[in-house]
Amino acid sequence: MGGRVGLKGTDGQKTLEMAKGLGAVPTAPQRAIEALQRLTRISESFDLFTYPDEMGGEEARQCNFEPKIIGSIASGKTTSSDTKKAAKEMASLGVDLLLFAGGDGTARDIYEAVGDRLLVLGIPAGVKIQSAVFAVNPRAAGELASQYLEEKGIATHLAEVMDIDEEAFRENRISAKLFGYLKVPHEETMIQGAKVGTPIDEQEEAEAIAADLIENWQNDFLYILGPGTTLRAVAEKLGVAKTLLGVDVVHGRELAASDVNEKQLLELIEGKKTKILMTVIGGQGFIFGRGSPQISPEVIRKVGRENVMVIATPNKLAALRGRPLLVDTGDRQVDGMMSGYIRVITGYRRRAVYQVRSD
Repeated sequence: MGGRVGLKGTDGQKTLEMAKGLGAVPTAPQRAIEALQRLTRISESFDLFTYPDEMGGEEARQCNFEPKIIGSIASGKTTSSDTKKAAKEMASLGVDLLLFAGGDGTARDIYEAVGDRLLVLGIPAGVKIQSAVFAVNPRAAGELASQYLEEKGIATHLAEVMDIDEEAFRENRISAKLFGYLKVPHEETMIQGAKVGTPIDEQEEAEAIAADLIENWQNDFLYILGPGTTLRAVAEKLGVAKTLLGVDVVHGRELAASDVNEKQLLELIEGKKTKILMTVIGGQGFIFGRGSPQISPEVIRKVGRENVMVIATPNKLAALRGRPLLVDTGDRQVDGMMSGYIRVITGYRRRAVYQVRSD
């Protein structure tokens, strides 16, 4: 819930209440529905078990399933304990596949509950999604689940469950940890990889990209700078302070706003010529949809595809092994708008043309 309001996640009751106070709304319900819709065509061939109300019951019924409801919750007051309890009960029932919607915190809860003895698949609905147990988007999660239930011949493997310290994250520090492995169905085009950090020896390449951008800087534009070390190198060339993990805004060559949320962005860009600068998430290939939900579909729509600029070091692109760049904003229209081919700045006066895919 906390992404668009700039809280970088909602682990813990205190942060959850803060997010609600800022007007945040849950993203998991709609994303779960998108996944379940891909399963409706085979609904007669399997039994769907779910926890009540907002833990799956409501979403299943919206997709015209008649789920078998198990367990009980205090509706509107669920916690990670409910997630763990649900996973344990489903494991005891011997389900073939457990689908869950959330982020790294939810994946960690499920790992703590059932380990690698149950096949699971994540529907991405969090802010910090570094784990490799999630599909690239909700539709892919539903399609992969459908294929697995139909064929049972899809390969499975153990995938990393990663999580970071949210408090450190909000203080501009990354403290990531491997908690274990979950067993997931595997199809390379449908499952995202674990996030890979930028190696220290890529600093020179990042500085070359920054030099190219500064040479072509347009002072009459607002520039929205997404998170990441490559974009921090750009800010350093400009002489402005950049939050490593937040979204910042530069006007001319001055810092206009730091660590902004969606509401602030929309106010800042109103009536202004604006560009968005994004880098590629290492190991995953995402441009939008992971790590920077403040740059929401509405922000992207207002700025326009022609004003989205993507930067990436050659090593980061090579690590994708030919896989396309990805977008998963939660808005099918915006995802479609961003799909196609885009020019990527890879060094000083160096460009590559890369495919962007949303499905």
